[in-house]
Amino acid sequence: MSLARFSRAAATPGYLYELAHGVIEVTHIPGLPHGVCVRRISRAFAVYEERNPDIVIFAGGGAEAKIELWGSHTERHPDFSVYLSAPPEDTDQPWDRWTPDIVIEVVSASSQKRDDGQKRADYLAAGVREYWIIDPLRRVGVFLTRRGDSWIETTIGPRGKWRTTPAPRLYT
Repeated sequence: MSLARFSRAAATPGYLYELAHGVIEVTHIPGLPHGVCVRRISRAFAVYEERNPDIVIFAGGGAEAKIELWGSHTERHPDFSVYLSAPPEDTDQPWDRWTPDIVIEVVSASSQKRDDGQKRADYLAAGVREYWIIDPLRRVGVFLTRRGDSWIETTIGPRGKWRTTPAPRLYT
């Protein structure tokens, strides 16, 4: 399916939809542990934004932002996206031209393969600077930092810390 056709498609309530290289991926809405983790991430960024109002331009969840890769007919809705630069033009729908600097996915049982597999390549192709994969079940975070056309991977356990500049420090 093309990205243009996908953007006009009707959806069934209770499911989430992404387009991955022309194929529609349908998943159930994640459970409570996933939601709690995403909410904690959101609150940490909200506190950081309050203390540093000129750094984060926009931060939002999967229903508030998306990444479009027109060349591969792909539309992703990360669990959380952080934008550190202004959108390329003044529009209320900048998603096809505005790339988040940090993308965060929280792993659930049904999303592990996608979060750790194809999304790595998609977010790299989109120009994302950092991709965080937070796995609350295993109590680890995998932090991918762009280095040219590849990722440098760091895994941190429950007592570890990850610090990104200029974003807040979050704990796994």
